[in-house]
Amino acid sequence: MMRSIRMACLAFILLSIGAPNLLFAAEKSSAVIFVKDALTAPGQTATIEAKLVSKHLMLIAALGGEPLELVADEKVVAKALTGGDGRAFLIYTPKTQGLASVQVRVGNSPRVDQAEGHANLAVWEKRQPILMIELSSLFEERTPSRVPPIGVAFESERKPMPGAADELGKLTQFYYKVIYVVTSNTKMDGFQVGAEARDWLKRHKFPTGTVLTLPADANALGVKIDEFHEAGWRTVKIGIGRSKAFAEAFIQRRLEAILVPEPVKGDVPRKAKVAKDWKEVRKKL
Repeated sequence: MMRSIRMACLAFILLSIGAPNLLFAAEKSSAVIFVKDALTAPGQTATIEAKLVSKHLMLIAALGGEPLELVADEKVVAKALTGGDGRAFLIYTPKTQGLASVQVRVGNSPRVDQAEGHANLAVWEKRQPILMIELSSLFEERTPSRVPPIGVAFESERKPMPGAADELGKLTQFYYKVIYVVTSNTKMDGFQVGAEARDWLKRHKFPTGTVLTLPADANALGVKIDEFHEAGWRTVKIGIGRSKAFAEAFIQRRLEAILVPEPVKGDVPRKAKVAKDWKEVRKKL
């Protein structure tokens, strides 16, 4: 009896290694694809970062070795395999300028069922002025004295500040481009946080932009601003945020920072501007 069990286990292991397609052909795993927004300039390549995770394991089990396809303009424009962490990097050179939705889907996989994820690809001229918006500056206050930390752990049920969507819409209609900044936390990685942020912005009718997710590190925003400048994005020079740390990242680089709503006394860095609400923000620019 024990010998039969051992033989059966050995056969299972050999089949798993030698012919996994036959073993799992009858049942494929359900999966979810998260995709990060990307930014590039006309004529330059864009790197679209995606992550494939199991749908049945609390969205934390990464699926490696699976084919992903990037679809733009209804065509497959790039392919890549996921690594052991479930991530894949798809390289693509867009032909048109503007802000477009791109799709990443599972390719021909014998193990994983069909799934797809979406993100925004911004193709902007580097001379166009860009606003960096701390997502928490768009949230309605819970209490007058509470000031969230930089980026804050994203909360999908938060209501937007009155007038924020309309005022930001006016700023971006003809002139500014917008990068929304949100910080990931220990419970949700940057992929999930970015997806929730896009959904929240769309649901509350904010102008479409690109969502930038940063780690929970006080220096992360400053490092990213420096990277933008080194890459030629010199028009990234205005930040509109809610936290002192966000404003300081700009002020320390001699860039412009606006805090909204007006923070408590002592939380305004020197040289930072203050707006009591979003209707005042345009007057400060």
